[in-house]
Amino acid sequence: MLKIIKNQENFKTEIDWLTSYHHFSFGEHFHPDKTNFGHLRVFNDDTIQSGKGFGFHQHHDMEIVTYVLEGTLEHKDNFGNNGIIEAGEVQRMSAGTGIFHSEYNHSQTDPLKLLQIWILPSQKGLKPSWEQHKFSKEERLNNFLCVVSPRTNDSSLLIHQDVSFYVCRLDNSKIQHNFTEKRMGYLFVISGKIQMNDMNLDTKDSVIIQEEQSIVLKSSVPSEVILLDLPVNHEGLS
Repeated sequence: MLKIIKNQENFKTEIDWLTSYHHFSFGEHFHPDKTNFGHLRVFNDDTIQSGKGFGFHQHHDMEIVTYVLEGTLEHKDNFGNNGIIEAGEVQRMSAGTGIFHSEYNHSQTDPLKLLQIWILPSQKGLKPSWEQHKFSKEERLNNFLCVVSPRTNDSSLLIHQDVSFYVCRLDNSKIQHNFTEKRMGYLFVISGKIQMNDMNLDTKDSVIIQEEQSIVLKSSVPSEVILLDLPVNHEGLS
């Protein structure tokens, strides 16, 4: 089953320095049928104006992944981590027992565009941690590049949950992703136009993928997508 969600169906926050599309209930936006998709709790598509951002605030018991699409993000937290995350880089933060952090547009002239994705962790009370990594355009060209996973034996950032993140840049090409038994997916078209299993997807479309053995993506124009591969069974936190 494939269900397309158009961007105008998502919640929207718009203030003088922030435009954010929330794929699931977030903040003052709530709908009982849009609280999560398995372990996926938050998927926010943010544009932050120059020199602006989120001041110090707290998170706990959440795995938070940020993918910078355009511009430069500045991260600071109460554990002394300070990172400058540029376009193409991925940041992973495990909030665990509690972490205070701030996120700002590092540029004083250009807007910042990013995806922020929250995943429920496998257990509560983890030790807070943070890391970032830059992945090249060549690595993700016509390839589902795994950038976040529970594995420790590759270059992907470590997440404390059975969820894998893939990014792919297609350029007039075709690519396939296979789902093993009891897995599902959530795909977002970052840019361009995609044909997926004979369905046409535009920029900012997202797709809920259930009970599919595989998906085939085709592009006739340069396009980029992000795919989350998740377990079907969503167990509560321990």
